[in-house]
Amino acid sequence: MDIKEKISIEEYSGKLYKMRVFEPNDNNEAVLTHFIKNHLNGDAKFFKEDAIKATKKILEYKYPDKKITLQVAEQALQYGLFDKMEKVPFPSPDKPKFKFIDLFAGIGGFRIAMQNLGGQCIYTSEWDLEAQKTYKANYGEIPFGDITKEETKKYIPDNFDILCAGFPCQAFSIAGKRKGFEENRGVLFFDVAEIIRRKQPKAFFLENVKGLLNHDKGRTIEVILDVLRNDLGYFVPEPQIMNAKDFGVPQNRERIYIVGFHKDTKILDFEYPKPTSKKVQFFNVKEENVVPTKYYLSTQYVKTLIAHKERHASKGNGFGYEIIKDSEVANAIVVGGMGRERNLVIDNRITDFTPTTHIKGEVNRDGWRRMTPREWARLQGFPDNFIIPVSDASAYKQFGNSVAVPAIQETAKVIINKLKIK
Repeated sequence: MDIKEKISIEEYSGKLYKMRVFEPNDNNEAVLTHFIKNHLNGDAKFFKEDAIKATKKILEYKYPDKKITLQVAEQALQYGLFDKMEKVPFPSPDKPKFKFIDLFAGIGGFRIAMQNLGGQCIYTSEWDLEAQKTYKANYGEIPFGDITKEETKKYIPDNFDILCAGFPCQAFSIAGKRKGFEENRGVLFFDVAEIIRRKQPKAFFLENVKGLLNHDKGRTIEVILDVLRNDLGYFVPEPQIMNAKDFGVPQNRERIYIVGFHKDTKILDFEYPKPTSKKVQFFNVKEENVVPTKYYLSTQYVKTLIAHKERHASKGNGFGYEIIKDSEVANAIVVGGMGRERNLVIDNRITDFTPTTHIKGEVNRDGWRRMTPREWARLQGFPDNFIIPVSDASAYKQFGNSVAVPAIQETAKVIINKLKIK
């Protein structure tokens, strides 16, 4: 059977999910997109067998009267049956200098930084479906799902240079319950450690919340470092707290970075990058033409915020918003609850103060508004051509959970230089 017509994976996989031919939690689309992205290098072999099987399912749906064998599916796949999906804002570099994998990828903050330095991402994993949509829109592939499952780990290729992982921080956050390894989310570190043990990358780059350092009186970080240093045998310098505001974005966001080098690299020293001289303020990321009816607060809501803050100020709890001036640096953007309104700004460009379906009550005349998703993207160092294909609620969550790209990139640059990658 000779198949010449191009097929959109997105079109047909969506239909097959609805028909339950593709299950929502399987890796069919991830396998296909990873195979296509790696079709010119040897890493495609790690996805080939299941990519052929997934192709067979799609062809059986498209050509119900034809006999579709695995051989036919393989020929179609090799011919280039599917659109190559290269029309994305952040394609892989044409001549990559090194390979990396992106675990707990979120929306790809690590990936942008690494690609800017010449890296090629050969595997990515992120279980959140909304984040997967954003990832695909910007990089052209669907991440694999739950990394705790062996069926997800089995697709990870060999011989990559750097493992990147912003493993979930909720279990260690000072804002959370601080149960650490007692929580299921906390033990996800051990999945990262297991992948390092199996694949033996030259280096790894991990990111987490600042609170990881003192969780359980410091015992949690001691366990992590003991596993990385003694169980896995990597050289791991003392972790460093890095602040996004020191690397060109107006956000006071402190995060802990942990890097490590394989013993075969013979690297036994490492210095984290010093803060850059570039100073920015919120005005540098302020968005033009903000939709008044969507982001400005009503007069009544502003009064409620003020009253709530005053009522709880003496108790040391409750929601404490701040008005971020144009000349200031924003607080760390956070996820959940009223996080999107922790940082409020004043913008007096509004002229229409009438009530709307979005704002119950008159729009406040002092210009108080919440930041937009694009402003949150800029606070994390994402370029303006980064596509935001999801709702505002999902976008706030995704950017709030992401890494600060410039700080990641400056640290990654030092790692790459130590590895003598050119």
